[in-house]
Amino acid sequence: MQSKPIVIGIAGGSGSGKTSVTRAIVKRFGEDSIALIEQDAYYKDQSDKPFQERLHTNYDHPLAFDTDYLIEHISQLLQYKSIEKPVYDYTIHTRSQETIHVEPKRVIIIEGILVLEDERLRQLMDIKLFVDTDPDIRIIRRLLRDTKERGRTVDSVINQYLSMVRPMHNQFVEPTKRYADIIIPEGGQNKVAIDLIVTKIQTILEQKSFL
Repeated sequence: MQSKPIVIGIAGGSGSGKTSVTRAIVKRFGEDSIALIEQDAYYKDQSDKPFQERLHTNYDHPLAFDTDYLIEHISQLLQYKSIEKPVYDYTIHTRSQETIHVEPKRVIIIEGILVLEDERLRQLMDIKLFVDTDPDIRIIRRLLRDTKERGRTVDSVINQYLSMVRPMHNQFVEPTKRYADIIIPEGGQNKVAIDLIVTKIQTILEQKSFL
């Protein structure tokens, strides 16, 4: 009987360094060993809404995500079935027609601001991580990302941060820290924490006879 893949949840505020932690883990094990599932890919499809209405979407609220769809895909990967991961297009504020084919792997990483918020998702995870970074660092990272990669203006990023991101972080993201097995200060720069996590993953893989 084939062993169940390991599921790792990596949460934390926007700009906390979740992606850096994820990349560090992937680098250690190789892309052939890890299926990466970004929670951002599972924002709800909004094609039925007028564009102006989509502009007011609160992307930092749990209800912005199609969590049922995400859980369905994780469950399929756990059964060693491939999935077609959705692609979210921020220029039109809805799901793209394109998808990304993802093959099942021995390690599944679910990364996103609220991956620890839903109990059903947490129950699928073997390791739960929370990346903890100071707010000033997070806003600077978000500002750089949204202006360079998503075509946003500085004013729009700041306004969104003050009106949605910060209050949603305090209300929904920060409280999920209590569910984490490991809290990682400084994100991907924390080499000691990364080493500990990698060692833990290797131990579980050995127990499951993957190595």
